[in-house]
Amino acid sequence: MSNIKELKNPNKIFEDAQDFLPLLGIDYVELYVGNSKQSTHYYKSVFGFQSEAYSGLETGNKETVSHVIRQEKIRLVLTSSYKKDTAVNKHFNKHGDGVKFIAFLVDDATKSFEETVKRGAKPYMNPVREQDENGYVVRSGIYTYGETIHLFVERNNYDGVFLPGFKKWDSSYNPQSIGLKYIDHVVGNVGWNEMNKWCKFYKEVLGFSQIISFDDDDISTEYTALMSKVMSNGNGRVKFPINEPAKGINKSQIEEYLDFYNGPGVQHLALATDDIINTVSELRKRGVEMLYVPETYYDTLIDRVGDITEDIKYLKEYGILIDRDDDGYLLQIFTKPLVDRPTLFFEIIQRKGAKSFGKGNFKALFVAIEAEQKSRGTL
Repeated sequence: MSNIKELKNPNKIFEDAQDFLPLLGIDYVELYVGNSKQSTHYYKSVFGFQSEAYSGLETGNKETVSHVIRQEKIRLVLTSSYKKDTAVNKHFNKHGDGVKFIAFLVDDATKSFEETVKRGAKPYMNPVREQDENGYVVRSGIYTYGETIHLFVERNNYDGVFLPGFKKWDSSYNPQSIGLKYIDHVVGNVGWNEMNKWCKFYKEVLGFSQIISFDDDDISTEYTALMSKVMSNGNGRVKFPINEPAKGINKSQIEEYLDFYNGPGVQHLALATDDIINTVSELRKRGVEMLYVPETYYDTLIDRVGDITEDIKYLKEYGILIDRDDDGYLLQIFTKPLVDRPTLFFEIIQRKGAKSFGKGNFKALFVAIEAEQKSRGTL
């Protein structure tokens, strides 16, 4: 029997969260990568990000290089190391390209640090005031699962392009946007029997509430399974699904991730769009490979989700999944891994009222993932 649990009143979800910080949203996501310049060119060319800021030798940074790119409210920082024995290179050697920092925008980075540490967070960085001719920023940070860090960023008194130490990056190469708007959610994979531990962390330390849970009956196939819970902050702007493996005949996608990433970490970023058909069409033109969904998925689509405004012909052509809840429906699609290791990928999502996470698509999605695992020899 399924143990799925979901609050029917979305306002109640956010009332339950103790928003004592509060978090105003995700300020940026920083990835440690093997080659910042080349990775940045990829994300600009393929996903339509624009150049925003830069830090490196030309700005006096002799240890690391960071390119900052942006599309609407999504800001990515891609950081590499000039030297072999830095924390950046150690992280890259262990994990490959991966998310290191999820930075929250807050009004008071000192209070955010003190409140979370008081509630049990492990400190990563005490509040630091960073300043230049454009004002000052205060940042602080705490550890979360694996080697992932949450930063608190206070920038009320800063008018610069990104952070002190960065300069505006004027680039003549800025490909057209593909319509990405904001980060809908960030999914983390943790080890066996660790999901509840980290859900408790987000509840007690950051004041999040659980808005939905899936057990291995909900997210499983004949061969593999996982369990997941979704945590949200008080205003609903930050949502973190947390996955753990569940026992199955073969190795699940979560186990595969943990093996290749060498521990817990961010599995994927879900990026929101207002026109998923156009977004996916552009991604296909630019060479992004998506998970293949069997065409039979669409045979009973209307019976399952009811009337939708999109043309099923295009949904079928691009392999876009659809699911409905009490508030509306959503459309979503998943890229194949964006890096050589089968770890980090993106989800593209469009919400037409729905507040859920595509439970009705899990079966089709897992079959597609298992086909990829089989081709890699890891199933």
